Amino acid sequence: MKKRKFGLALSFVLAAGTILGACGSSEKEEGASSGDGKSKEDQFTVAMVTDVGGVDDKSFNQSAWEGLKAFGEEHGLEKGKSGYDYLQSQSDADYATNLNTLARQDFDLVYGIGFLMEGAINDIAQQQKDSHFAIVDAVVDQPNVASITFKEQEGSFLAGVAAGLATKTNKIGFIGGMEIPVIERFHSGFLAGVKAVNPEAEVVADYAGAFDKAELGQTIASKMYSQNADVVFHAAGGTGNGLFKEARDLKEKDPSREIWAIGVDSDQSAEGKVGDHNIVLTSSLKRVDNAVLDLANKAKEGNFPGGEMISYGLNEDGVGLAELNDELSNKDEVMTKVNEWKEKIANGDITVPESLKDAEAFSAN
Repeated sequence: MKKRKFGLALSFVLAAGTILGACGSSEKEEGASSGDGKSKEDQFTVAMVTDVGGVDDKSFNQSAWEGLKAFGEEHGLEKGKSGYDYLQSQSDADYATNLNTLARQDFDLVYGIGFLMEGAINDIAQQQKDSHFAIVDAVVDQPNVASITFKEQEGSFLAGVAAGLATKTNKIGFIGGMEIPVIERFHSGFLAGVKAVNPEAEVVADYAGAFDKAELGQTIASKMYSQNADVVFHAAGGTGNGLFKEARDLKEKDPSREIWAIGVDSDQSAEGKVGDHNIVLTSSLKRVDNAVLDLANKAKEGNFPGGEMISYGLNEDGVGLAELNDELSNKDEVMTKVNEWKEKIANGDITVPESLKDAEAFSAN
């Protein structure tokens, strides 16, 4: 009888050891190293939802994606659910669904790229209260949402300085995507910059009403160039691709014609190549990549600014101006002036207007 009891006790011990061993193995697998010495549970994951412009729009969304990729490289992450990723929206109906999908996949921080996602972020943030969200170019008043805005007027002011000094016809164009505060800041800063260096120049403007209509952008650009404008700046996302096409076509027909286009958000000089020439004068930079990277690092360090708005300007490396085109005959003079005005803005010597009303009344004196 004693032998039988001893045998049963030994069996229980062995069984318990097997179970505990399996648990330990399972726990090790779940906490397996990701290759950088940290367990997958320790990884801080980030993702974003694009607006209808798409992740390869050569502008706003693409810049945001570059920021996420930079965060991934900085922290040894890979593209995917355990690192960094994105979902692309084909229409505004996809915004809420995509945001909800990424939140349910347990990403630590989910970005909504563009003001068009304001309503969707607001709704999903209330449904997914344990998730952290960030929105670019809008303000959502929720405790689990960080709002990222930019001082677009500061970067576009510098573009206006360049345009005002580059024009030979004293007629300059501005193409806006939609009549919203973000684009008004671009328009206002650009107008003020032109006026600061060339008060005789006229700035004509037209709004496409969309950010994904390249054909409409080309139609507007064609009208402006035909009315003697020789520099046209766009703040219109994918619609602005039509500006570049029109300028390239005109330059190809008449290589001797001095004609310029100014890009937006990222350096769009690659869109200006026409044989041995390039029609992109410069680009008003909006460093969405820097802002996305900065906020992701803050959140990773435990400093997620939920319920707050963060604004990025010249002093925060949130806006700027791309390199001037080497074909510009007075490039050195223009660059000197751009740097002078950049210093004035950074030092607070002037405040760049955010509204058209203030831009019309702007005086550099």
